Amino acid sequence: MMELRHNPITDEWIIISSETQKRPVLPQKEACPLCPGILEMKHDYDLTAFDNRYPALRLDPPEISRPDAVFENAPSYGKCEVIMFTSDHNSSLSRMPIGQIEKLVYVWEDRTRDLMKYEKIKYIFPFENRGKEVGASQIHPHGQLYAFPFIPKRIQSMIDAIGKYKGCAICDVIKAEEGTENIVYDGEHFIALVPYFARFPYEVHVYPRRHISFFTEMTPSEKFDLAVTLKVVTSKYDSLFDSEFPYMMEIFQSPVNPAMKNFHFHIEFNPPKRDKVNVKWMASVETGTWAFINPLTPSDAAKSLKKASYTI
Repeated sequence: MMELRHNPITDEWIIISSETQKRPVLPQKEACPLCPGILEMKHDYDLTAFDNRYPALRLDPPEISRPDAVFENAPSYGKCEVIMFTSDHNSSLSRMPIGQIEKLVYVWEDRTRDLMKYEKIKYIFPFENRGKEVGASQIHPHGQLYAFPFIPKRIQSMIDAIGKYKGCAICDVIKAEEGTENIVYDGEHFIALVPYFARFPYEVHVYPRRHISFFTEMTPSEKFDLAVTLKVVTSKYDSLFDSEFPYMMEIFQSPVNPAMKNFHFHIEFNPPKRDKVNVKWMASVETGTWAFINPLTPSDAAKSLKKASYTI
């Protein structure tokens, strides 16, 4: 079964995909399927992207049958890709050289530029799930990218907020947070901070100082500084509790076809850890209402992250 189903109660699209159930999960008895020469990549590689073997969306989706008049469905049109950060199985964003992360930024840009050519694609969403706590099925450093034929609900809420706000909210947040205790890293072109309105205990947002909407609008120096910022944030995470820190890294660009110039590109890190041993689970209130309860003040989280060491 593979199709999109519309929820008329919340006006959102749900992706039905039995294919994702077939993906390999940890632990692997033989070897990592993402390492060179095993399964996905028959040859050695440095950094690469390929179509997900178990996609939830495809450019050639199967035909569907129409449901009862109350309901609406659509083909699972779109694209699901896997982006390999490195061939080194034991690496991570926190341990990769700056140059390797910079190349990754260029790959994100390349995939964005390529996929935005498809008129039916409306939103391009690169992300990384790191750690079993957030459902990562493989420990080999990699991310994914979903190209949606619709605007996901949370993105739509951002768009609605942009329409209500006079000016750019992110530009104003940067100005308001400049020089405060919430700053985790202050780079030339990018700033990393625990936002005043953080939902997760150690949530970090990465904002470009210049108002840009896509990877494709970044200058070479901005791409390099983004690589440095990602390295700093993730290595601080790992040193915070002296262990590999789980997180969800979500990259937010403007919608495409059509684009929105007033959408401010940004990256969010949503880690589930509330301390060294405990996880902040998404319980009924958060899942059911989107009303988050953060057990740690953003300023205290920022102080801890600011003290945490990092490597470049």
